[in-house]
Amino acid sequence: MNINVKIMKDRNWHFVIGSLKFMRYLKILLESKMNDCKCHIGLRALAIEKTGGLVIHAAPPAEMDLLSILCNWIIHFRGHLGPQANPQQMADSFCADSFWDDNFTTSESLPHLTTCFQHTILVYLPSVFLIVLLPILFVQAHRISRRFGPLPITALFVTRLILNIYLFLNATAVLVLNTFFIDGTLTVDIVYPCVWMLFFILHLVIDWNRSRCGQISAGIQHLSFVLLAICGVPEFGYHIENSTYEQSIPIFSLYMTFWPIVVLQTALYCWADLRIPKERNSKELDSSFLNRLTIWWFTSVQITGARKDLEMDDLFELNNGSTSDHLGALFEKYWIPAMRGYIAKAHEAEKRGDEKMPSEPSLIYALFRMFKSSLIRCNLPTPSYSSYQLSELLTFVSSPDAPFWLGISYALLMFLASEVRSMILNAYFNIMMRMGMKIQTALTTAVYRKTLRLSSTARRKKTVGEIINLMAIDVEMIQLITPQVQQYWSCPYQITFALVYLAFTLGYSAAPGIVIMLIFIPINIFSSVFIKRWQMGQMKLKDERVKMVNEVLNGIKVIKLYAWEEPMEAHIGEIRNRELALVRKSGMVRSMLDTFNSSSPFLVAAASFGTFILSSDEHILTPQIAFVSLTLFNMLKMPMMIIAMLINATIQAIVSNRRLRTFLLCDEIDEQNVMRNESAEASPNSIEFHNVDATWDIGGTEETPPVLKSISASVTRGTLVAVVGTVGSGKSSFLSAMLGELTRLRGEISVTGKLAYIPQQAWIQNLSVRDNITFGRAFDRQWYEKVVSACALTPDLAILPDGDATEIGEKGINLSGGQKARISLARAVYQQDDVYLLDDPLSAVDAHVGRHIYNHVLGPRGLLAKRTRILVTHSLLNTREADEILVFHEGKIIEKGAFDHLVKHGGTFAKLMDEYVQSKKAAEEKEDSESSDEETEMNKKPDQNGIGVKSEVTEEKKLIKKEEVEQGGVKMAVYMEYLRAASITFCIMFLIMYGIYQSLTMLRSFWLSAWSNENDPAFNGTRMNQVERLGIYVGIGLLESFGYLISASFLVVAGLNASRKLHAPLIHNLMRSPISFFDTTPLGRILNRASKDVDTIDTQLIMNTRSFVQCVYSIITTLLMIVISTPLFVVVIIPLAIIYLLFLKFYVPTSRQLKRLESVNRSPIYSHFGETIQGAASIRAYGKVSQFCLDSETKVDLLIQCKYLNAISNRWLAVRLEFIGNCIIFFAALFASFSKEWDWGVSPGLVGVSVTYAMNITDVLNFAVRQLSVLEANVVSVERVVEYTLTPNEAEWVMEKSGVSSSWPEAGGVTIDNYSTRYRPGLDLVLRGISAKVRPGEKIGIVGRTGAGKSSFALALFRMIEPAGGAMTIDGKSTTAMGLHELRKRLTIIPQEPVLFSGTLRFNLDPFGDYSDDQLWSALRLAHLEVFIMDATMIMTTPFQSFTKTLTAGLEHKISEGGENISVGQRQLVCLARATLRNSKILVLDEATAAVDLQTDNLIQATIRSHFKHCTVFTIAHRLNTILDYDRIMVLDKGEIAEMDSPAVLMADRNSVFSKMLADAENENN
Repeated sequence: MNINVKIMKDRNWHFVIGSLKFMRYLKILLESKMNDCKCHIGLRALAIEKTGGLVIHAAPPAEMDLLSILCNWIIHFRGHLGPQANPQQMADSFCADSFWDDNFTTSESLPHLTTCFQHTILVYLPSVFLIVLLPILFVQAHRISRRFGPLPITALFVTRLILNIYLFLNATAVLVLNTFFIDGTLTVDIVYPCVWMLFFILHLVIDWNRSRCGQISAGIQHLSFVLLAICGVPEFGYHIENSTYEQSIPIFSLYMTFWPIVVLQTALYCWADLRIPKERNSKELDSSFLNRLTIWWFTSVQITGARKDLEMDDLFELNNGSTSDHLGALFEKYWIPAMRGYIAKAHEAEKRGDEKMPSEPSLIYALFRMFKSSLIRCNLPTPSYSSYQLSELLTFVSSPDAPFWLGISYALLMFLASEVRSMILNAYFNIMMRMGMKIQTALTTAVYRKTLRLSSTARRKKTVGEIINLMAIDVEMIQLITPQVQQYWSCPYQITFALVYLAFTLGYSAAPGIVIMLIFIPINIFSSVFIKRWQMGQMKLKDERVKMVNEVLNGIKVIKLYAWEEPMEAHIGEIRNRELALVRKSGMVRSMLDTFNSSSPFLVAAASFGTFILSSDEHILTPQIAFVSLTLFNMLKMPMMIIAMLINATIQAIVSNRRLRTFLLCDEIDEQNVMRNESAEASPNSIEFHNVDATWDIGGTEETPPVLKSISASVTRGTLVAVVGTVGSGKSSFLSAMLGELTRLRGEISVTGKLAYIPQQAWIQNLSVRDNITFGRAFDRQWYEKVVSACALTPDLAILPDGDATEIGEKGINLSGGQKARISLARAVYQQDDVYLLDDPLSAVDAHVGRHIYNHVLGPRGLLAKRTRILVTHSLLNTREADEILVFHEGKIIEKGAFDHLVKHGGTFAKLMDEYVQSKKAAEEKEDSESSDEETEMNKKPDQNGIGVKSEVTEEKKLIKKEEVEQGGVKMAVYMEYLRAASITFCIMFLIMYGIYQSLTMLRSFWLSAWSNENDPAFNGTRMNQVERLGIYVGIGLLESFGYLISASFLVVAGLNASRKLHAPLIHNLMRSPISFFDTTPLGRILNRASKDVDTIDTQLIMNTRSFVQCVYSIITTLLMIVISTPLFVVVIIPLAIIYLLFLKFYVPTSRQLKRLESVNRSPIYSHFGETIQGAASIRAYGKVSQFCLDSETKVDLLIQCKYLNAISNRWLAVRLEFIGNCIIFFAALFASFSKEWDWGVSPGLVGVSVTYAMNITDVLNFAVRQLSVLEANVVSVERVVEYTLTPNEAEWVMEKSGVSSSWPEAGGVTIDNYSTRYRPGLDLVLRGISAKVRPGEKIGIVGRTGAGKSSFALALFRMIEPAGGAMTIDGKSTTAMGLHELRKRLTIIPQEPVLFSGTLRFNLDPFGDYSDDQLWSALRLAHLEVFIMDATMIMTTPFQSFTKTLTAGLEHKISEGGENISVGQRQLVCLARATLRNSKILVLDEATAAVDLQTDNLIQATIRSHFKHCTVFTIAHRLNTILDYDRIMVLDKGEIAEMDSPAVLMADRNSVFSKMLADAENENN
């Protein structure tokens, strides 16, 4: 209801009031002017009688009591204030004395605050602070209660409880005394103890709630007590001075115990309550608010780091909320639904043919949803009042009558304001850096998990190098920009604040400066567009380079055998040069941008001062105006420099965000491709295909035809099904379809039961033999021994140095092909799954071993007899006992049935069988004879020499040694190495030019000081013309900017030199390293150096160097300026320097070692990631995805543990250094006050210079030590790169006086004289004193059991391993008397494992570009890779017709990474084509036909016989029939030549080893 209220007679104004509430009543009552008032309470109204009128206010009944009290108070106060009373007078009446003393700042002695101010503002402030923030405190406690249980009752908790109760009782006693025992009590005396009582009641409630919720410390609670203690100081001082006043003795006594107890309680809240111990204790989470604010909890690590080199055991564990498991799940919660929705919409749009694709989900938004509360909480403003404080200080110095205590107060105020700001900023950075680590953890985990879900199409598009760069660089870029998020609004806020304050200081003269700042915005944006473009190009080239390095490392053995090091090095170098060209462009543009941004304060100052003095004669540049403005200009400098860095970081983050988003949105394996049911009993059929078309590439278009077409088949549970066909016919794709690796275009695939998968190329982990076999399953000794025996591993375990505890190198580098295949098979058998998919597992083993495995594992009497087995095989005789045979051709099942049925049918299988039998004819001429000794050896139960005894291997005996961590400081030699690489001349020029720049900066400040002093009223000298002053000021500034640009340019060139000269030797030395180096060094360690460390050298180290040099110069300049301006400052330099160095002593070694541990713990992530990619199909097939994700997350957590603690170390230092910086501000202001008081003749201009520079020292000191640490930490990257440029090299590639002619070897005769060799020093001999003479053109077959030394012989011929004794000569010339390339380029080998590189088919055949197109096509024909029609009697074309049909680009056809887009057999034939190009006189085939079918093997042998008929040929063979027409057979056994003669002679001797091996092969065929 609305009521008009009028004051009658002499009052002619009125109010319209509706539904009045408390504050509005109060306002009207205070504003009304009454003489004689009296309140009457009515039923629904309150009336105030007044002479001359009546004021009526309508109010609800519930408010009448409150209004009555309020009314009476107002009337009471007005009773003795008179009709003209105002709010100030009423406040004074509330307290009976004045609220504020107007003469406070002019008092000569230190004044006291009024009692009214003490009992109102200083009492209410802590309580209001607590009440306002109380909801936040309860929300924090509630969130903590979800993770922790209640707190135990401790002595600390009880003590604080007692003290809070005492303080409450103390306040109650004050209230009672003031109310009942002290005369003349005022309202304020009743109110303030009530406020105290409320305060302590709230603290009792807070303590109870904290204990209930498990909150060990509350910052809001502690800060409220800090405020109460600070606000109580004036009253405590007042009581001390007035302690003899008798009437206040009781109050005095109570307060003398009250305030000390408040201080004691404040101190007690510095400690946290205890929490019930858990498995993962967190030192950080168990710390109090003050402990975490000052990062005191980390001090123990700093002390340990100063005493010794830190190890992982010295570090605190990660908090649960920072682990990969927690953060990975949280990220997927927000990302996976958005990603899957996008992929579904994108596929629908593709089907509809829409040109416009749906918008991609935002990765940044998903991260924001994860951390929104922290982001919002941290991004609060932190204003700076330094300009206002400086202005007041300069006014104090200029005023001769200003009291001394005021200057001291300004110094204290500047210190406290700076310290509070430092604490807030450090808390912000601490939280944001922790968030950055969490983002890195979440994204790294997401990339790894995504890799295990990639579809076949997406996997081929994303190389290992690219994905490693995503983890090593792109994730890092997102992490690095996270702490700078506040700068996106803070920098504009600081710039705006400075410009507005500047406008108040200079008036309209600030306008030109504002215009200049506005001009810089488009300059920065325009430059960032170019930098972003170059940055994206640089990242692509970086991906390509790392991918190429990864491929070279994976194929290093082949590269060395073919002497391809130089073209590979040149190829990587060419990519690197293009990458550095973009780095140079962006570096130069960034230097110009930095010059503009660093010059912006000067340009604004010049424009503003020029306008100021030229616009009016009355405008005088006084010290106050000059140095307040200078402080504002300096305030502009930091945000402008930050904006430049922020633009660069933002560009990198945008590029990285796009790359990460693109990867995380890649197609995933469709779980609907295969209908799975892990219950083996759910269906009588384990596998069912119903009219299935499937492809590796999504779409099934003409360009990417289906690899499986119209497949219909069913496999009954417990049966053996054989899959046969030529190379490239779709056999392996058939198995992959069951695994869900192929994209199903139509039809249905169902799998019942758990799967086990044995790939054609065995996948081996860098673990012990036992761990590779058990594969995460619990160890069952009895079953384990059966599996080992059945897989013919017993003899191997007996000869391995540590039995089944022997560590296997990466990719099984220290095992033979047969051993790897059998361990892969044993892994599958040990799992005891329901369905076994076997992709030709017997191709890499000897014939007798294959027979043993078939009988004991795969056959009807083997360990898997009751399991479903689908066996892809090229050995057709293994199909005799199969329940069903599937014959594939060009992706179709053209025949199926039992063995006898297919043979009688006379179709394709029968023809293949006839050819197979014919090829065995020579072997069948021999009678059946079993090698009972070998069979007995393989069947023998594993003894204690092989299993279980040596379960632990010492570090010294491990193949892969733990990566060494450098000890102590980074050696000066490392810095010198970097300087030499960068060019010492350029570095010196940079230092000189930057020194000139800094000197000019200092000169400009002194020039401004002298200029402003001339305008001080106390100046008595000659004044220079203002325009001349301005002109010289501008000239100095322009020279200063020019010096900065030149110095930055020198540094960019120096950085490019370093990047080029450190990367090239690394690659060159890797190419020159012996093969043993790669056997014992995980590829992840090398890739870590080639990717992350090189990126650090390219992008970060140069910026760190510049920032550190800038800080050193700034510190020197600042201290000089302060000492020159205020000589007394010298007194505090020494103690502050000692404290500074003390902090350095603790911080630098800790940070350096943490950085080293970080680098060491990064390498296992890449190694594990590489293993995961290679075995992704096996991991998914065995259902081990979660286990491998857990392994990866454990490694990531170790990395983040080091990285996070390193960030904490930085914050620990920042808190302490900023305290030193704030002390410098305090002493600079304090000594300025002393100088004025003692009349030392310090001018306001010099004080302005001193304090202005002191105000910057906090940031500079902090930044300097942080940059020193970052510089030393990043120089570790140089240390690590240089380490791998100094590793031992193999022999020279070319010897100047070797005397090897271009036509050598002319004949190809090989003589071996008592030759011995070992793989590495300290290992046993693998060839023991062998001697043989091979005539030119002779064909030698090399056979032997696993581990006999066959492949070692091939490596020795190529000098991949050096002789330990004896010699090998070719055409009378010792192989050690020439360079490695001179030898290897004259020999040819087709290795056991085909290695291809991403690139064109031409590059894979001829990386040197030495051959013409005709020669390349001729080589493809010889390798049977060109389309042609075979004899008319054959119903099929060459098995590689499907391959050559894909060569739409001819020799420019793209081969994917590792040759994954062609079959293993096709890769082997490309290697054969590569060999035919060389036309060398000596050819070595190292089991080169193991991966192809017999028909193709015969074609290869025909090529060898025709094309290499005049060559000396060494063939290491499993298929003995392929070497029966050779001139001689060399039989190796335990590194010795057991026998060597013609096949006829050896077969004639039934007791010969070769004869027995033939018998084994024949038994297998039968």
